[in-house]
Amino acid sequence: MGITLGMIALITVMSVMNGFQKEIRARILGVASHVQIGSFVGTLEHWQQTAQEASKHPLVEAAAPYVAGQGMLSHNQVVQGVMVRGILPTMEDKVADFAKTMVNGSLENLVPGEFGIIIGSDLARSLGTFVGDKIVLISPQGQMTPAGILPRLKQFTVVGTFEIGHFEYDSGLVLIHLFDAQKLYRMDNDSVTGVRLKLNDLFQAPEVVKQLPSMLTIDSYITDWTKQHANYFRAIQIEKRMLSLILALIIAVAAFNIVSTLVMAVTDKQSDIAILRTLGASPRSIMKIFIVQGTFIGVFGTILGVTGGLLLAYNVGEVVVFIEWLFNVQFLSREVYYISKIPTDPQMTDITTVAITSFTLSLLATIYPSYRASKVNPAEALRYE
Repeated sequence: MGITLGMIALITVMSVMNGFQKEIRARILGVASHVQIGSFVGTLEHWQQTAQEASKHPLVEAAAPYVAGQGMLSHNQVVQGVMVRGILPTMEDKVADFAKTMVNGSLENLVPGEFGIIIGSDLARSLGTFVGDKIVLISPQGQMTPAGILPRLKQFTVVGTFEIGHFEYDSGLVLIHLFDAQKLYRMDNDSVTGVRLKLNDLFQAPEVVKQLPSMLTIDSYITDWTKQHANYFRAIQIEKRMLSLILALIIAVAAFNIVSTLVMAVTDKQSDIAILRTLGASPRSIMKIFIVQGTFIGVFGTILGVTGGLLLAYNVGEVVVFIEWLFNVQFLSREVYYISKIPTDPQMTDITTVAITSFTLSLLATIYPSYRASKVNPAEALRYE
């Protein structure tokens, strides 16, 4: 039971950690790009050619240009800094999942020359804006006047809001049309900040980054999501490993219990062991008896642990809902947490590792008691019988 409970806890927690990591990755990479192609000088010329060349890579699913810049939004005397991203709605929808995150409006509402803007839900609440309101975007690129350098101001109309579920984007990212962004930041019609790529397999991004330079005719700077969000995902991975290590101590305690149980069995059965020895049983056969007993505990506990762990891991959401209903509590409030449901993603590699570790520890736990049983001296054990 100790091994079973330890494995159930370890498999469930690792599955939930995998689920959170998968959910966060999906939310971040839903708006961030798998691969970005930029220029060393700040602006990428002839982006159509670059997008066409990059799209020839077999793993590249879609490409879209973007213009990135900083700015400040002002509305009703409330000012907040934002990251401005100029996009082509028809192409952006192929490399990002903004269409799935739109709360109001759609990307098609961004019409060139009409200076429409789509903002995050948290940013909309901070500014107190709704669809149809006018807001002022202040560009840090100033313009020279007789009075000195003045910031450039442009009025935009809110045409939509999105909610990704990630604070960095919901409160600090705004979308405008690529043509409007080029005008705002004084760029040529053929110039952009870079090209964003979507891959068939996002985990192949580092390999694609290594292969793309030979396919592009323009010298460019190429990066991928593993570098842009490396610290974030590395922190989640370290947390998962440390939590798994701590929970693995439960299985270690269970293995230690096997040692103590078998040692007590050896002590209690010394006279029986001595009788078997006098009947001709070899030390090896005596040792095998206790190894089989401990192995049976390990195998049976491992099978029950894997079964129970999988059942709980795949149904942890329903279990949490039942506990919330039973005790009238809420663990993940929608008003506080972006992820309000317990995600789970059981992975066979984790489950196999846990099962092998558990069985190995239980098998190792039988060595000392079995060796001790094989060394029982029949004369000493039967002296006072």
